[in-house]
Amino acid sequence: MFSHIMIGANDVQESKVFYDAILATMGYEPGVIEEKGRCFYFTKSCVLALIKPINGEPACHGNGSTIGFSAKTSDIADAWYAAGIANGGTACEDLPGVREGAIGKIYLAYLRDPSNNKICALHRID
Repeated sequence: MFSHIMIGANDVQESKVFYDAILATMGYEPGVIEEKGRCFYFTKSCVLALIKPINGEPACHGNGSTIGFSAKTSDIADAWYAAGIANGGTACEDLPGVREGAIGKIYLAYLRDPSNNKICALHRID
């Protein structure tokens, strides 16, 4: 559904350390910083980019926005969460765990990245 997601970062290098750590738990390669100072993570179907806002204003989170990363297992979601905390992220929402709702049982882990963007690892429980 999505071609790419761009996340505002006040310090792209600091955010790269954070995202390299959490995405490594999911099997992704480190991000690549290009000549304009933007950092890119590539998959076969999507791109995640970390950028300083083009308008020169500080990066800020979108109130009500969450970017979700798919975790193959709850153990991967836990590793993702631990890597995030160890690399400049902060806890938000409830601790990682199972939630039940309209779409069934899911395992969720929420963090704020170094620029305060809200992100989540989600594992769908069969």
